[in-house]
Amino acid sequence: MGVTVNQLMDLKSLAKQTAKVTISYLTYQAVRVIVNQLNETDPPRGHWLSSFSSTGKLQDGEAYLQELLQANQELAFRVMTVRQHLAEEIAEFLPEMVQSGIQQANVEYRRQYLERITQMTLPDSPEPEAQPGSEPD
Repeated sequence: MGVTVNQLMDLKSLAKQTAKVTISYLTYQAVRVIVNQLNETDPPRGHWLSSFSSTGKLQDGEAYLQELLQANQELAFRVMTVRQHLAEEIAEFLPEMVQSGIQQANVEYRRQYLERITQMTLPDSPEPEAQPGSEPD
């Protein structure tokens, strides 16, 4: 089964989009880590970063960092450092986790589906009839 040039381009595009979503998610996680740290060590800055980050800007990690750089360069650099550290920590085992997670979920969904259709196709079991001449206890 060969792969066409168009399919390769689609896979490359899919990989780029997946990477962008992953980067944005790691940015979000880095912000959570920093907000939690700041809430312990410098609550006013923790509150400021939490408020700054709660406006939906964090959906796009790169756009968020651009805005944060304008508003607070020190915190932006801290977010960049933490997200890079997170990426380095998970990069080794993330692909295998994604593949095995999808595989396990697919097996479970198929199992549930097969159980459901098997239950729907089983005839109702007849109730045992009372023997003539016998009385219930």
